[in-house]
Amino acid sequence: MIKFGNTDNFYLLILIPILSLFLFLFLKWRKRNLLKFSTKNLQKNTLKNKSVFREKLKYLIQFLGILFLIIGLTNPQIGTNLEEVKREGIEIVIAIDLSNSMLCEDIKPNRLLRSKQAINKLIDQLEGDRIGIVIFAGESYTQLPITSDYSAAKMILSNINTKSINTQGTNIAKAIRQSVKSFNFENEYNKSIIIITDGEDHEEGAITESNKAAEKGVFIHTLAIGSENGGPIPLSKERGYKKDREGNTIVTKPNFVFLSELSNAGNGININANNSDLGLTTLFNEISKIEKKEISSLIFTDYTHRFQLFLFISLFFFMLNLIISEKQNLFLKKWFL
Repeated sequence: MIKFGNTDNFYLLILIPILSLFLFLFLKWRKRNLLKFSTKNLQKNTLKNKSVFREKLKYLIQFLGILFLIIGLTNPQIGTNLEEVKREGIEIVIAIDLSNSMLCEDIKPNRLLRSKQAINKLIDQLEGDRIGIVIFAGESYTQLPITSDYSAAKMILSNINTKSINTQGTNIAKAIRQSVKSFNFENEYNKSIIIITDGEDHEEGAITESNKAAEKGVFIHTLAIGSENGGPIPLSKERGYKKDREGNTIVTKPNFVFLSELSNAGNGININANNSDLGLTTLFNEISKIEKKEISSLIFTDYTHRFQLFLFISLFFFMLNLIISEKQNLFLKKWFL
């Protein structure tokens, strides 16, 4: 089992395509300027001992060095022992709304990012509980099956955004059905669904699905994200705000009344999250009231850091790059080196 201690450093991988583009443009610029200031015969005589293969090989080695350096910076760790760990807890599925209205900035930095921050803080407070993640808008998908691996939950959470689902809308009924499917009702663990949404423009059937889930013993809590006054929905690339057919700016407001009815139907509570209070303490206290059962999980322990190996490989490539010359090797010339 491999996990990474610094997953944020994976964002450094964006440097590879950026550097590739920069190299492509540089080579084109160099070729263009060589033609300006020299003749083809002069270039041929000047570069006759230069190996095109070796030049490309050096670029490849440099990129491999950067790749392994970035992997090393993520601090790879390998679990060496698989042990059965028994803890008390419940099973929780977090259903997070990814509709475009969640980009509204009435809660800073916006509803979606603040929701993700809230989930991260909630995960930090969990101990023996198992967690799953469902994403929804017009459709619903299980993004993370129920697991005891909180690191995996955080990594999955960091990568979701409104583009993770193509079909827009707010179909909470589908989100509840998908969340219920995540549970294994053959075990005795108590179960809870936390729905994080603004609840605006929802489809019909959510209350019915909440009642059905409650009949199976599932507690449904809702975190209503957004301010009472609401706000506009930003468009991508700073193109202003979403407008209706008449050209008026659309203002999105959370539906507190509906979300309260939804949580009541699911034997849970609704919490109104705003800039000053996300309601995490209240939510965690409510979850803590649910009777915890003993959960047995097989998990990897005794993780060993392996970043040294990747940093060594990176150093090897950088040293190899210094050793390899771009000039042709007469002895190996017949192999185009």
